[in-house]
Amino acid sequence: MKKVNTKNFKKTLSKFTTGITVVCVKHNNSIYGKTVNSFNSLSLNPPMVLFSLGNYSSSIKQFSKTKFLSINILSNKQKKLSDSFASNAPDLEDIKFIEGKNKTVIIPNCIANLECELIDKIKKGDHVIFICKILELQSNDKLKPLVYFNSKYF
Repeated sequence: MKKVNTKNFKKTLSKFTTGITVVCVKHNNSIYGKTVNSFNSLSLNPPMVLFSLGNYSSSIKQFSKTKFLSINILSNKQKKLSDSFASNAPDLEDIKFIEGKNKTVIIPNCIANLECELIDKIKKGDHVIFICKILELQSNDKLKPLVYFNSKYF
């Protein structure tokens, strides 16, 4: 066993394979999105999921003020989108967002999309955990997921 520090913690958790999502909100007619791999199912009844964002994320205020959001599970053909939304200034020009029933912004051509209502926020450590109720969903069985393992996309 090794001593727990930031470097060892990050290296160890990189051994856990995760899917990649982009979570999007619309706030004051502007679109904000963040690449998130800290995404998980929470409950089947009612259907709920959770994800977390760092306290110092560039758009944490917009996410904290929203009522509705979309979680877009990326396909293996969307690595460029993941990289873009991981930055502080994502390039939104080439994305033809689809409007959800609750005025959410949905990224097309994903392996799955979830339209959610934000029902709770919990501040823990250096992150905020967002708990969401699923309102609408869709998936595409013909696509393969974008996954992240050992600090690399697959």
